[in-house]
Parts: sequence; structure tokens; C-alpha cells
Amino acid sequence: MADVAERAGVSRALVSIVFRDQPGASPQTRDRVLRVADEIGYRPDSAARLLARGRSRTLGVMFTLHQPFHADLVEGIYPEAERLGYDVLLSATAQGRDETKAVEALLGHRCEAVILLGPDAQPADIDALGHRTVVVSVGRPVPHARVDSVHTAEGKGVRQAIEHLAELGHRRIVHIDGGRGPGSVERRRAYRAAMRRHGLEPELRVIPGDHTERSGIDAGRLLLDERDHGRPLPTAVLAGNDRCAMGLLMTLTRAGVEVPRDLSVVGYDDSHLSHLMPIGLTTVRQDAVLMAEYAVRFAVERLGSGAPEPREAVLDPKLTVRGTSGPPPGV
Repeated sequence: MADVAERAGVSRALVSIVFRDQPGASPQTRDRVLRVADEIGYRPDSAARLLARGRSRTLGVMFTLHQPFHADLVEGIYPEAERLGYDVLLSATAQGRDETKAVEALLGHRCEAVILLGPDAQPADIDALGHRTVVVSVGRPVPHARVDSVHTAEGKGVRQAIEHLAELGHRRIVHIDGGRGPGSVERRRAYRAAMRRHGLEPELRVIPGDHTERSGIDAGRLLLDERDHGRPLPTAVLAGNDRCAMGLLMTLTRAGVEVPRDLSVVGYDDSHLSHLMPIGLTTVRQDAVLMAEYAVRFAVERLGSGAPEPREAVLDPKLTVRGTSGPPPGV
């Protein structure tokens, strides 16, 4: 600022007035100050100015690399945060970088609130974090913790998927489990309940897995190996998420299994991956933009006036039927 003031022939206080867009400088002086600043490459440090006032106006977002649905959520977080006057800082979990490191990095950069996308931490640890700062958990409810949460009604989405497959005539419907992934427990429970509701309990089968392509590949190889040893393939598979469904589809098509003629596949999330596959993926849609908007608003509202009790937004999922589901063989 001193350099700008000297080059423009004004006081440093006047330069400050111009960059804070406050009254007190003539239009000519304002233009001259801005022109000089541009010439010497000066840029006001908005972060330093906010910190001097005791605020960073920054929301931290913890996400997982290689998780397409998290990318969709982040894409929805940015415009809502900007609309409410906040910046966004991202911190990823990855191999060798756990959730604790990712969150501490956000707090170290003075984020006012932390939005956790699909956290895997223990509820007690999330509750402890909620006592340190404003926290919103997305994709996973955390009962009895001091955090707000936004998630989809997982059971309703799974019921829609099983009803769709049952109406097509499927009976041997297998579920690839999501392990410890967000929503997995609810999806597994809903799958079992829906199979029983349709009188398909004898066909009920859960294959252990997680929310990665590798899980779908491994499950596909298992099913193909069983087929080679005399056990027929299921007629449909409900994958833990879209990534898992993608791995399964890759394995089946390479082995000559035609989808959906020989076997139907349903995913979960409706991430942008589901639109990139050669055959459009039938999947349960979670509204990433709406979930992101709720998460940002919850964080900003709690920063503003606070809220007496943790809040929970439960959004409706919607089955999106595309090209990977059809009637079972012979129907």
C-alpha cells in the first residue's frame, strides 16, 4: 500500500479507502490509485483483512479423492458459499492422509466451519470436533453428536431399486455391500427388508465390498468363478454405489456377459460417472446440488445466530432408469 501511495502521489490512508471502496476519494484519484496498483501488481490481501476483524469467512470442506460423488457435491458447494459471502477451502483424504490430518489442515487455515463429505470417523470423534467448531456431516447422519447433517433417505432409494427389478421379473438379486462407506448400513438393511417384502428372502445375498471400482471388479470375478463351477449368475445386482457398479460392468462385459440381456446392474448416487459409461447406468439419484446447498446454509446459519439443537435434512432419492436394467433372461 505504501508503494501504491508513493507512485500515485497520495497518502496510504487514501489508498486504503479506495481498496475498501469507501467514500472519501474523488473518481480521478480512485482511477489513478487502481491504475498504479495494476501496474505494480498490487493485490489487497482480503484474507488478512478479514482475519484482522476476527473472521476468515471461509468454509472448509473435507472430501475423498477419486470419489466422483464428492466432486459433484463440491461443485454445488462453491456457488452457494459465494452467494452467502464465503470462500471455500478444500482438504482431501488420500493414501497416507487420514481424516484427522485433512480436518486439522482446515482448522489450521482458520476455516470458520467444516463440512465433512462422507466422514468415516467414529461418532465420538465427530462429536468432539463439533464441540471445537461448526460441523456439518454430508451423506452420513451422526445421532447424538453436536453436528448438523444432510443425507438421503437411503432406505427409500433401495426400495425403489428393488421394486423396479422385481417388477421386471427378477428374483436372484444380489447386493454388493458398501462396507463402512456412508449410507452402507442403511442400504444393506433396506435391501434385506425389500427382498423379504417381495417374498425373495431365499434369494437374499450380500457380497462384502466397499465404495470403489475394485470392489465391483472383485465381486464380478467371484460371480463369474461361481458360474464356471456350476452356480448360475444372479439376474440382477444392486451395487453399493456407482463406482462399484462401474467396476462390476467392466468385469462382466470383458467376460462376454451382456448387460442388461444376461444380467441387470443398478448403482447408487447418480454421480457424473453414470452418464459417461457406454451404457447409461440405472442408478438411485442423490441430489448433490441440493445436499450441498443445505450443508452450506446449515454452516452459515449456525455461524450467524447459532442453533439450539443439531439439525438434520433428509432428502428424497429418485431411481433413474437407464440402459443397464431390463427383464431377466427368459422373461
